[in-house]
Amino acid sequence: MGAVAEVALAELDELVVEMDADEIARNPAMGADAAFLADMSASNRANAARVLTTFARREAPTAVDIPPEALDVARTVARRGFDLNAIFQSYRRGQNIVWRRYMMHAIRLSPSGPVLGQLLEAASERMFEYVDGVIGKVIAAAQREREELLGGVLARRTETVRLILDGAPIDSHRASERLGYALSRRHTALVVWTSSAAAQGVLESTATLLARSVGARQPLTVSAGASTLWAWLGTDSDPDTAAFHAAVAAAPAEVRVAVGPTAPGIAGFRRSHAAALDLQGLLAGYPDGGRLALHRDLEVTVLAAQDHGRAVDFVASTLGPLATDTPAAARLRETLRVFLDEAENAPRAAARLHTHRNTVLQRVARAATLLGYRPGEHRLAVELALELAHQLSPRVLSPRARHD
Repeated sequence: MGAVAEVALAELDELVVEMDADEIARNPAMGADAAFLADMSASNRANAARVLTTFARREAPTAVDIPPEALDVARTVARRGFDLNAIFQSYRRGQNIVWRRYMMHAIRLSPSGPVLGQLLEAASERMFEYVDGVIGKVIAAAQREREELLGGVLARRTETVRLILDGAPIDSHRASERLGYALSRRHTALVVWTSSAAAQGVLESTATLLARSVGARQPLTVSAGASTLWAWLGTDSDPDTAAFHAAVAAAPAEVRVAVGPTAPGIAGFRRSHAAALDLQGLLAGYPDGGRLALHRDLEVTVLAAQDHGRAVDFVASTLGPLATDTPAAARLRETLRVFLDEAENAPRAAARLHTHRNTVLQRVARAATLLGYRPGEHRLAVELALELAHQLSPRVLSPRARHD
C-alpha cells in the first residue's frame, strides 16, 4: 500500500488537475467563480495528499483528520448558496479519480494473485473510511455555516438593506458597519435574475464577475427570491459599465442583468436600485431580449413604457404599418432605427447592419412610404417608437397589427 501511494503522490499535480476539471464539468457555476475555484482546488489537493501520505507512511488507521482547506471550501459553498449535495457528489467523484490512479499503479507494481487482491481490498476500505469521515464532517460544517448566515449575518444584512430602501431614518456609519459595505461611496445597483429558479451561487458568481470587471470590491448582495439577486457595487468614481458586456458573456447563458445608474450616498443607493428594478420589470417578460440592460441606454424607454397600453397606442399611431409583427416590417424598423441613430449616415448604418449602403437607402425609402412622411419630420417620436419596438417587440405591437 505504501509503495503504490508513493508513486501516486509523485503525480499529485496531475491528479488535482483531473479532479478540478471533473468538478467544473459537473458544476459549471462553481467554475465561473475564480475565488471558489481556488478554494476547491486547494481542498482537492489537501484531501488527496492526506490519504495517500497516510498510506505512504505505513500508518495504522486513526481518527479522520480533516484538512483545514476542506473546511474552508465547505464554508464557501454555504456562503455562495450552492446546494450542499454538491459537496457529497464532488467527494465521490474525486474519490473515484484517486482510486483509479491508485489501482493503475497497484496493478503495475504488485504481482497478480492473492497479494494484489488483498492490497486492493485493504486500500479500498481505508480510502472509503477516510472519505466517509470527511464528507460527514464537511457537510456538517457547511450546514452550521449556512444556519449562522441565515440566522445572523444574512438576516441583519437583509433587514438593514430593507430599512435603507424603505427610506427609514438610519445612521449611514452604523448601517455601513452592519453591512460591511461603505455607504459613503458611489453605488451601482444590479438586479441579477433568471427566468426560472437557479442556484443562488450562479447569481452570486455573476455579481462577483461584474464587480471584478470594473475593479470594484466584493459586491453587497441580498437574495430577492429563488431566481433573483439584488447587488450593489461600491466605487470611488463612476465605473466603466462597458466592461459589463464581457462579464455577462462569461456568465451562464440563462442569467440576465439590469444595471442602475451610479449615484452617491444612501440616496444614490436607493435611486440606483429603483432604476435597476424598473429595467428588470421592463425586460423580465421578454425572454428573447438582451442579457444586459444598462440604465444609460434604456432610461427613456423605461419612462415611455411605464403605461403599457399607451405605449402600444403610441407605437401603432407613430409607425403605422411598420408596427406589423412580420419579418419584413422588423427589417425595415431596424434599418430605420440604425439609420437615424447614425445621424442619417447610410455608410455607417450599412456597416452596423452588415449590408450595402444602397440597401439601407432603399429600405429607408420604403419605410418612409409606409409611414407617410419623412422620418426626420417627427424624428423624436419615430426614434422613440422604434426603440420601444426594438426593446419590447412583440409586446408593443397592437393586436390589430399582428393580425394584418
